[in-house]
Amino acid sequence: MNNRIRELRAKHNLTQDELARKAGVRRETIVFLEQGKYNPSLRLAYDIAREFALTIEQVFIFEE
Repeated sequence: MNNRIRELRAKHNLTQDELARKAGVRRETIVFLEQGKYNPSLRLAYDIAREFALTIEQVFIFEE
């Protein structure tokens, strides 16, 4: 699964640490998400999308 987290963080001037605190996770989780090494839970995907005022589908790109 790909995502736009890095792009959206830059657009919103957020550091990985700031986004992690807002989403209630550790910075390392954001690092792994950005590297595509971790698939978020539905709740975490929702929380991250909400921080950017977007839908989950606008942040995370699901591939079959």
